[in-house]
Amino acid sequence: MNRFIILGLLLVVQAFHANSSTLTIEDCVSKAETNYPAIRKYALLNTTLEISLSDINKGWLPRIGVYGQVTGQNVVPSFPSALSGIMSQFGQEMKGLGKFQYKVGIDVNQAIWDGGISKARREIARNQNEVETSALDVELYSVRQRVENLYFAILLGNEQISQSTTTLNLLTANLDRLKAMLRNGTAMQSDVDMVEAQALELEQTITQARFAVESYKRGLELFIGESLNEVDLICPDDTLNINNENNRPELQMFEKRISAIRASQELSDVSTMPKIGLFAQSYYGYPGLNYFNSMINREMSFNIIGGVKVSWNIDSFYTKKNSSRKTSANIETINTDRDLFLFNTDIQTTSIKENISGLRSLINNDAKIVALRSNVRKAAESQLENGIIDTTALLSKITDENIAKLNSTYHHIKLVQEIYNLKYTLNQ
Repeated sequence: MNRFIILGLLLVVQAFHANSSTLTIEDCVSKAETNYPAIRKYALLNTTLEISLSDINKGWLPRIGVYGQVTGQNVVPSFPSALSGIMSQFGQEMKGLGKFQYKVGIDVNQAIWDGGISKARREIARNQNEVETSALDVELYSVRQRVENLYFAILLGNEQISQSTTTLNLLTANLDRLKAMLRNGTAMQSDVDMVEAQALELEQTITQARFAVESYKRGLELFIGESLNEVDLICPDDTLNINNENNRPELQMFEKRISAIRASQELSDVSTMPKIGLFAQSYYGYPGLNYFNSMINREMSFNIIGGVKVSWNIDSFYTKKNSSRKTSANIETINTDRDLFLFNTDIQTTSIKENISGLRSLINNDAKIVALRSNVRKAAESQLENGIIDTTALLSKITDENIAKLNSTYHHIKLVQEIYNLKYTLNQ
């Protein structure tokens, strides 16, 4: 029978472990980044860049325009009356151009060299895409800290529940002992009531902690997109392998913004260059390019004209100097923002390192304090049985031991959390 019982217990334990799993803080951060809705923006940004580059490249395709035109004029070119008279004598009537003119045509323009504007626009599109991507990196990076805060809040809540449950068991054991003493006439009812009230208050504390942990779990579940039922969160170790190198995505964003400003300045510079292109015009209408023939017979004709066109807009020279000054001012503003960010990060890093050092000092004494408080509580339990101290003194010693254990746990988890805060601050 004993063998069957042991075998059954082993099967239950094995089934429990099979249905439970573990998650590390790195697992949660990775899952949260993948599940975060903003992650879809990366693909949308790439699609937008492809469309923008395609539109810019289409600037090299021929520009074709179709038009129709009807005009009326009060004055048109005509032959001198003396010449008209001479031509009339030879039987040729000289009507001159008609006052109503009409045509249907096509204009074709083909750029040969745009002075570098297309190249500059492509660089602007790429740099703007990188700026938006880096801003998305910063947004996604902030998810890491929110997930880590929830993770450590759950760890602290679980430890509070565990330590409080241990203390509740201790109170329950002493309550049973007092009830036995009450039956034997060596304790009073008020002593029993005092310990029982303390136990009930501790049960309320445990219940509140459980509600808080469940709330934190629901928040973390929303981030990672998975249920945390039957999942154990692993507390990271307190190893500190961090250097002083700052790898925050905000620094990349500052660099991308500067590159985008310089690309815009490049467009301003190339706008002062001349442009060369081919053109062709073809139309069917009246008058034709042969004005002399159109003056004689006023018939519609087919006409073509083509050539090379050079254009140079010098308006950009007027604002080029101010544009350069504005670019320098904008870059200096971004550099100032970056220096301010680094300054605040250095202050935060220094503060976190001091906290880590202080917590390590506290942890060095925590084990000793817990051991001493435990010895005092055990002695108080013996003294209560012998009638040397009252119940109030025992409850005080139990409370002191509970606080010492909670402080020890809090200091350890807080140390790990500060280490991860430092990792987050430097992106390591």
